[in-house]
Amino acid sequence: MPLTPTGRTRLPRPGPSLASALAATLVAALLVLLPGSTSAQAAPVLLSQGRPATASSTEGAGTPASAAVDGDNGTRWSSRFADPQWIQVDLGATARLSQVVLRWETAHARAYRIELSENGTDWTTAYSTSAGPGGVQTLDITGTARHVRVYGTQRATAWGYSLWEFQVYGTTDTGPTLPGGGDLGPNVIVFDPATPGIQARLDQVFQQQESAQFGSGRYQFLFKPGTYHGLNAQIGFYTAISGLGLSPDDTTINGDVTVDAGWFNGNATQNFWRSAENLALNPVNGTDRWAVSQAAPFRRMHVKGGLNLAPNGYGWASGGYIADSRIDGQVGNYSQQQWYTRDSSIGGWSNGVWNQVFSGTQGAPAQGFPNPPYTTLDTTPISREKPFLYLDGNDYKVFVPAKRVDARGTSWGNGVAPQGSSVPLSQFYVVKPGASAATINQALAQGLHLLFTPGVYHVDRTIEVNRPGTVVLGLGLATIIPDNGVIAMKVGDVDGVRLAGFLIDAGPINSPSLLEIGPAGTTTDHAADPTTVQDVFIRVGGAGPGRATVGMVVNNHDTIVDHTWIWRADHGDGVGWETNRSDYGFRVNGDDVLATGLFVEHFNKYDVQWNGERGRTIFFQNEKAYDAPDQAAIQNGSIKGYAAYQVADSVEVHEGWGLGSYCYYNVDPTIRQEHGFQAPVKPGVKFHDLLVVSLGGNGQYEHVINSTGAPTSGTSTVPSTLLSFP
Repeated sequence: MPLTPTGRTRLPRPGPSLASALAATLVAALLVLLPGSTSAQAAPVLLSQGRPATASSTEGAGTPASAAVDGDNGTRWSSRFADPQWIQVDLGATARLSQVVLRWETAHARAYRIELSENGTDWTTAYSTSAGPGGVQTLDITGTARHVRVYGTQRATAWGYSLWEFQVYGTTDTGPTLPGGGDLGPNVIVFDPATPGIQARLDQVFQQQESAQFGSGRYQFLFKPGTYHGLNAQIGFYTAISGLGLSPDDTTINGDVTVDAGWFNGNATQNFWRSAENLALNPVNGTDRWAVSQAAPFRRMHVKGGLNLAPNGYGWASGGYIADSRIDGQVGNYSQQQWYTRDSSIGGWSNGVWNQVFSGTQGAPAQGFPNPPYTTLDTTPISREKPFLYLDGNDYKVFVPAKRVDARGTSWGNGVAPQGSSVPLSQFYVVKPGASAATINQALAQGLHLLFTPGVYHVDRTIEVNRPGTVVLGLGLATIIPDNGVIAMKVGDVDGVRLAGFLIDAGPINSPSLLEIGPAGTTTDHAADPTTVQDVFIRVGGAGPGRATVGMVVNNHDTIVDHTWIWRADHGDGVGWETNRSDYGFRVNGDDVLATGLFVEHFNKYDVQWNGERGRTIFFQNEKAYDAPDQAAIQNGSIKGYAAYQVADSVEVHEGWGLGSYCYYNVDPTIRQEHGFQAPVKPGVKFHDLLVVSLGGNGQYEHVINSTGAPTSGTSTVPSTLLSFP
């Protein structure tokens, strides 16, 4: 199917003047300070956004103090029409301050002071003027404080004081400078071609991890460039295998990288949480086996032969993901229910069960949905490959690939140098088990990127990623667990953050969300350098009781979510309709967000809620929650059940390709689901190649989308399909 991307013209957003926007961009550029040695100096970070703010007065209910620290240049605080007036923000902890940025509305201060306090009562003056020009003012200040106040003594107009934004920059680093770089820890296992006993070490880890679905072991195998002979690297849970070359062909294994399902009696539907990346393979019998399901990416791989995606014996398998890879031979899909392949080159593709989706893939089968079940897009509208660790001589670096538009085929090979930039390991804080959230945030405040080594990390406060271009990269499915109901990680309203290769596991106390990309209400355009979220997985329950209201929230415009599995557990420990309660899986509030490879399953209400404009999804896989106790538990007003994928009624433009939802209500098989998809009927809202499936007749769908599409029926597990909507 030729891809006809949705137009790029934005709906109007309220915001400051062009001059203000340019000034804000200049401020952000000046604040980026990348470390150049292993002892990086602190870079100023936006500390005030979203923090508690109070004021001497407000003009009305629509202009509260909080509006000046919400990151939204279209909302403001304004005071009564009198002198003096003040607004103050509590940073939450003592910080070393460097700048205050004031974005005044027309009603600005002619005379005012910037004041600092440790306790919110006793104030010292850090800056004062009697000739304030208004507009955007960037003020360099020095001092250490928890509270910062703008104290106006003379207005420039007859109106009150009015600020679009009151931003305080600095660092909470009040201790010794953290070093960048260093060793990668005991669970990163590095081989070169001369290393003795490679197969024995691979086997040792596999024996431990083969069936450890909810265990605490985490491992990363790294192969230095060169050629390796006679290996069969069997990959179990929480195990990642990668080459350390700049190209996959720099590291060749004459052998196999294998995932099979012997541990689960030939059923591959639970082969989760593992990965293979940046290697070339010469399979022993000509075909490599990669029988996986969700959260098991196959990236940047060159298979000099075929690839079999089914387990030995062709047992069940539940779908997966290939990107930026070249498979010279045929890919045997066989029993895989669904699969997504992006920006790759394949020698051919056989079979298909329900929905097989291809974008930007050379050699992909022709469009044929629903029979054969192929959705084929010539290109991927926007893509940027996942950052990866490699060796430059003896030095570790992280390569950060460039953005591609209308991509087709791999980003490497054919004698073309990879496009992107390299960041030395010395500019990363190498996070090891036992590191606290305070230390991690200190490293970010210093301007360091993060490299999480394999392990499980408990955090008692939110990890705050507020510097443009920050890379947060995990090895070996590094896992972050929020304690005390905090949000595990937040990304600021900044350009170019790269999140990749880690798992966030909900804690037993409910978190409002587990990952937030950008602040609510942002109006900033990030199209030139979007944030990317790749192989970042969210889990609620399974390894123990976990709770979160929402799994992932995307507020920043233009974000690319490239392969995620957001999963409320249907098996394991701490599983039950209320035990691991999580109402919403994936919520998008930002505009122009693109999801490529979206897997979201089992949430108590909506699995996906899309509120932003011009959203696009290429491939969606979903199962509704198995464990709903009865029809009443999922009733959505007058609607039977919550849709798997809901587009808000306010949305004017949205598009999706190759989307499937399945139900398996095994507690009460009589449950009826009104539809799998819900969307407004508008010319700009379009879907292509939709399906719903009842697994063995455990529950049924009455429609595919809204009131359109035939119902499912019986126990034969035959999908109801729809070629297009509306």
